[in-house]
Amino acid sequence: MKLKRRKKSSRFRGSHTHGRGFKKKARGSGHRGGKGMAGSGKRGDAKKTLVLSLFGNDYFGKDKTLRKKLVKKLDSINLYQITQNLPSFIKSKKAIESKEETSVNLKGYKILSQGDLHKKMKITASAASKSAIEKVKKHGGEIIIEN
Repeated sequence: MKLKRRKKSSRFRGSHTHGRGFKKKARGSGHRGGKGMAGSGKRGDAKKTLVLSLFGNDYFGKDKTLRKKLVKKLDSINLYQITQNLPSFIKSKKAIESKEETSVNLKGYKILSQGDLHKKMKITASAASKSAIEKVKKHGGEIIIEN
């Protein structure tokens, strides 16, 4: 004796929607949001419980690596380029020339040692190589490093 008999209505005979509502909804994987993990994004509420049980709460939201501060790469300039471009630095008021020394403001630049100096210079920069600092000191000048 069968205790629970399966009803004929569960077989959807004669039903053109088979319990899915509107006919177009049942075509392809559109009504369920796609196959696999498709449609499991920020607004994929139908699959949210599945995603949370499989991956936990770390699945949604921005990645923490995106929140790190990016280090801005400095432009580099040689001592030779500084001496060559000194007149244009004075015009653009990046450099001030006096009798004793020339002070140059090159914030955002890293000073490299290629080339040589002919004047006593006081250079303000964001970074400098050791050899560049030594060359400028040899001529009686200095490099001030500011961020």
